[in-house]
Amino acid sequence: MPEGIKSKELLCPAKINLFLKVGPRRADGYHELFTLMQPVSLYDRIVVKASDGCGIRLDSSSPEVPVGRDNIVWSAVERFLEATGKKMSVEVEIEKKIPVGAGLGGGSTDAAGVLMALNELFLFPLDGASLMGLAAECGSDVPFFLLRGAAMAKGRGERVEKIELPEYYYILINPGFAVPTAGVYHSFDLTERAKSNTLNSFQVSIKAKEDVIAYMENDLEGVVLESYPEVGYLKEVLEEAGAEAALMSGSGPTVFGLFFHIEKAEAAYREVIQTVPPSMKVFSVRGL
Repeated sequence: MPEGIKSKELLCPAKINLFLKVGPRRADGYHELFTLMQPVSLYDRIVVKASDGCGIRLDSSSPEVPVGRDNIVWSAVERFLEATGKKMSVEVEIEKKIPVGAGLGGGSTDAAGVLMALNELFLFPLDGASLMGLAAECGSDVPFFLLRGAAMAKGRGERVEKIELPEYYYILINPGFAVPTAGVYHSFDLTERAKSNTLNSFQVSIKAKEDVIAYMENDLEGVVLESYPEVGYLKEVLEEAGAEAALMSGSGPTVFGLFFHIEKAEAAYREVIQTVPPSMKVFSVRGL
């Protein structure tokens, strides 16, 4: 690597779960999952800088984002340096646009972006399979974001396979509070509704735009609704605004409405921002 500071800037997209099926807790503490995720055009911006020296430094535009070892981005940098044997100083600046604790994968997408940026800055010491393995060590959703497209995910989320989807548009509504992922899964266990889903035999075929609606279900939604009825209200808002379907993303609390046509999505956006309280964040995005 040439002398001096080298930097790489990346846009890191959010994701939505078009469906999320959750099996019982596994021996390793994780749940068996089967989900269809799609990145959307809501982005964090990261700048990764590498220079001579030793150490990791994080900066964030959001006070909600930790800038120490408890940030998944720190873990991604640390694991990359250990895996490659590089002795460098790495600084990561995170400009947050994706709400924190929202079920949109904000932390995971930033971690994936950092791994890709570092691999490029150091002239690709890791091949695709090695980078994917490193991503899986960082977090369940991180491998998905390396694919830069829609994908099925199984296992605890680390086994991913790309899938082609029709063109979809979405309105996202974030109610303005975070929901801890671990707490949602713990409550899912307590409700004894963790189905022994035959996830491996679950077949998905999406050819026409409307095919996806039959699959849109989130096993965690009922758990979140018990504590946060706002989720149900937001689904109603989106459906009344013309969404083909509405669903909570991931472990919540963000809710998205699915639209087949951009004109209807834009009209719904104008209606929704006049309907929900100003404390809620509303985004009009497209699937990537």
